[in-house]
Amino acid sequence: MGKINAKAKGSAYERKLAKEFRDFGFVNCKTSRFESKMLDDLGVDLTHTGFFNVQAKAVEKLGSYHDILASMPQDDNNYNTIFHKRNRKGEVVVMTKQDFYDLMQMLISTGVLNVK
Repeated sequence: MGKINAKAKGSAYERKLAKEFRDFGFVNCKTSRFESKMLDDLGVDLTHTGFFNVQAKAVEKLGSYHDILASMPQDDNNYNTIFHKRNRKGEVVVMTKQDFYDLMQMLISTGVLNVK
């Protein structure tokens, strides 16, 4: 796939994710390419997503998840996530194990997840 087509594919994936976030109730969600150059430069592709920083990748071969997560803003108030889409392979969401455990603990402590 050529560079222009790859860029268009990535932009379309960002718009698709933004719509899905709006459908979940994040009504102000937009692509950072549209709304915030600062966030876009920090590797955050969607705005107004609560405490999730979202990096969208629609590529067949992706570099290290570890490197991508490390390049995103590092603060205790947000969870960095990578949404990765591959042709005929589906989509996955990647985050650090500690962030996953933090979310799991939040679900347990609020009674949403019953582990007994």
